Amino acid sequence: MSDIDKPAFIAVDWGTTRMRASLVGQDGAVLDRITSDQGVQSIAAGGFPAALEAACEPWFAADPDLRVVMSGMVGSRNGWVEAPYVCCPCGPDDLAAGFTRIDGARDVVVAPGVDIRWPDGAYDVMRGEEVQAIGVGLADGMICLPGTHSKWIEMVGGRIVRFATFVTGELYAAIAGSFLGRLAEAPDDASGHVAGARAARFKGGLSRSLFQTRSQVLGGDIDGHAVLPFLSSLVIGQELIGAQDLFGPCRSVHLVAASPQREVYQAAFEQHGIAVTTLDPADVTLSGLRSLYAASKPTP
Repeated sequence: MSDIDKPAFIAVDWGTTRMRASLVGQDGAVLDRITSDQGVQSIAAGGFPAALEAACEPWFAADPDLRVVMSGMVGSRNGWVEAPYVCCPCGPDDLAAGFTRIDGARDVVVAPGVDIRWPDGAYDVMRGEEVQAIGVGLADGMICLPGTHSKWIEMVGGRIVRFATFVTGELYAAIAGSFLGRLAEAPDDASGHVAGARAARFKGGLSRSLFQTRSQVLGGDIDGHAVLPFLSSLVIGQELIGAQDLFGPCRSVHLVAASPQREVYQAAFEQHGIAVTTLDPADVTLSGLRSLYAASKPTP
């Protein structure tokens, strides 16, 4: 085996519901990978070392000294170890310097989360998305990572300078289960997305716009088949408006999302006149972990 084919480290993205691990070669190529349903929420206290050993046993058998670089909810207070937050602005060097080393026989480190205190007193945190932001490889611009808690991240000079969280996914789930969601009929009518994007711009704020779901059904502007698409695009549209209120007008964004969120957000951005570049979450996470590993290596 040539040096270029030898493993350099193990990259682990360990989230709430799933764990993904990649064996990364000296040239950054993925030599092998595994995916496990043993997310953070399914592992009992003290069970993380055994879970890592079981997942990566063949790799450790071949090279017991491999460094393991982990990110995600594994570093939360409900995870293996709580990795402290690093303050904005920050880049790969800052995140690597903030690694938390786990005591044990293995060389295992956990990437820190990132926090920010806004001038108006708002405080925000993220854990895992900071690695994805670095992995996008964007020098200057905006990144959007949709989800239960969507993140908007501003990059300047390849560093995270500001970010904000919007509970869009969780809000949609709650509203879809409310009296508004009970108006819905299957199958969905995609025309509801256009109407929802328009309603997101109504004056008076989110509370007033949400009631339009009911009033526009009663008024005949939309029907029950359009209700869920209407709600989806309404809350996403409000997220887009809120993000631009914080960060300023946005002409383009890098969207890190898998299907079906990717398509829904892409359509919303286009409806709001924002150009979109889409990226795969797993790809940018791995790219970010590569960057942190490289930043943590001692200088020869």
